[in-house]
Amino acid sequence: MPSDADQPGADQPGVDQPGAEQPGPRAMNVLRTPLEPCSMDPMTGFFRDGCCNTGAGDRGLHLVCAVMTEEFLAFSQSVGNDLSTPRPEYRFPGLTPGVRWCLCVSRWKQAFDAGCAPGVVLEATHVSALEFVDLDDLRAHAAST
Repeated sequence: MPSDADQPGADQPGVDQPGAEQPGPRAMNVLRTPLEPCSMDPMTGFFRDGCCNTGAGDRGLHLVCAVMTEEFLAFSQSVGNDLSTPRPEYRFPGLTPGVRWCLCVSRWKQAFDAGCAPGVVLEATHVSALEFVDLDDLRAHAAST
């Protein structure tokens, strides 16, 4: 059974936590340059600001800007995290192949270990992801931007 943090929109400010803390100064990416937006359509990120920012309430650590693939979406559903079905109550549109999304770093690592990790936009992946995954592994899955 997946944890609450794995569910689409889990811990989203404005959904369950009105007035939740917003990110502070501009964050850095895994290349140690300013964090770039991941996706504005669909609007992604823990703060739904388009970036893979994180903060105190982000239990899932939505740090990795991933490019969805059919293989990854099927894998995620098979482990109990359906990312394809829209969940409007969480401001979650449902994902399709080719869409960028701020993915929980633990889910990306789980998919990596299973051999089906989605591509990663390094410039839009939060530097804190390096606490959990190796930069070389992220580089090996770098998506063209």
